[in-house]
Amino acid sequence: MFLTVDRTSELPLIRQIFEQIRGNILSGAWKAGEKLPSTRELSKSLQVSRNVVTEAYELLFAEGFIHGHHGSGTYVSEGACLPHYESPLPHASSPTAALIQPAIDFRSGIPDLTLFPRRRWGRLLQEVSLTADADSFGYGKPEGRPELREELARYLGRVRGVSCSPEEIVITSGTTQALSLAARLLLQPGDVAAIEDPITRDIQAIISATGCVLHPVPVDLQGMRTDLLSDAIRPKLVFVTPSHQFPLGSTLPIQRRIQLLQYARQTGAYVVEDDYDSEFRHVGPPISSLQGLAPERVIYVGTFSKILSPALRIGYLVLPTALVERCRELKWFADLHTASFMQLALARFLAEGDLARHINRMKKLYRKRRDFLIGALRNQFGDRVAISGESTGMHLIATFAGHCFTPSFFERAARTGVLVYPVEAHAIVSGRHDDRLILGYGHLQEDQIAEGIIRLAEAISLGGH
Repeated sequence: MFLTVDRTSELPLIRQIFEQIRGNILSGAWKAGEKLPSTRELSKSLQVSRNVVTEAYELLFAEGFIHGHHGSGTYVSEGACLPHYESPLPHASSPTAALIQPAIDFRSGIPDLTLFPRRRWGRLLQEVSLTADADSFGYGKPEGRPELREELARYLGRVRGVSCSPEEIVITSGTTQALSLAARLLLQPGDVAAIEDPITRDIQAIISATGCVLHPVPVDLQGMRTDLLSDAIRPKLVFVTPSHQFPLGSTLPIQRRIQLLQYARQTGAYVVEDDYDSEFRHVGPPISSLQGLAPERVIYVGTFSKILSPALRIGYLVLPTALVERCRELKWFADLHTASFMQLALARFLAEGDLARHINRMKKLYRKRRDFLIGALRNQFGDRVAISGESTGMHLIATFAGHCFTPSFFERAARTGVLVYPVEAHAIVSGRHDDRLILGYGHLQEDQIAEGIIRLAEAISLGGH
């Protein structure tokens, strides 16, 4: 494996590079006398400052792990291997392997944060903090700022077909909190929650944390198999991602939506609709919400993490009127309220058309990257790959019939320099999705996508299982 750096880690970059090289030498992965890449070469491959690499090397020199020959480079020192030492960090098979580009990560759900409108956002934050009244610096209401809830109600009605008033919206600190509040609102230990299968491990954990019993409902290329919902289980909550199912990317058709809502009315269940990634629909306008068909039975969950930035930590719930007051109480005991000035800035961002412009810009970009990824897959694999779930969002599903992607394959792919992710990891009932990979592309440049698919093909050719 090659050297990597993690810019989200609390460990400084200098220390990350030092610890990885130190571990490689102590474990014997890098042998005495082997030549290290130059500071210029390594800084370029890791995309860090040359000074960062130089300081890491100086630490290694000081501790005796490496030595230099004037004019010929830097080498691993004799006697620095510790038998039976196991490095807690990934190690490279040789010093020259560190020159491989950092791993290309096809992780899903990551927007291109380099295009976040930071100047505009910074100005809005400054303006609202300078012009807000004194009360805005105190504790806010748990349901959130009225300015944001009013703008959200207008936006959701216009763009997503959501039927609500500002009073039926509760602002949350992201989707995780929104889903947790919804689950706690509806479920007691021993209750049944019907949820899509596959669905993210996070959602499984959030819902099951209430002590409920999870009842998995299979998902196909048209979303949840609503025909498999049984009256006998009588769930208190049914969780769906109808506009863009994660991970399979399917869209629930109107016939299944109606069947689901009829089931909810018959059993007394509430439907929790997670509107995951739906703004980035690549063919036509966004799909209308399920909530708009039955506001009294659906809790609608939304977030700005995908369309703007996860760092904002702003999500929201649209609730049936009967559930609003209890949700306000739960939100208050969770964290009092979501950051007021973030809410005020976002209200302005919505009101002045910035959000709509940003979404339109990003849709064009993501559509272009999606098309490039599809082309790269077709060029590399031809009819050996089936592509699905590509109509919306920032990821697609690549199915390789006849393959069974096991943990050893993903380790091999990582050593090849590409990180891809199994659908099977999100399955409740295992064994149905072993041949499927999730490929996220929102944060990747086209040259990264092209190289990543070449590396994926190499990993598959080395065994595929």
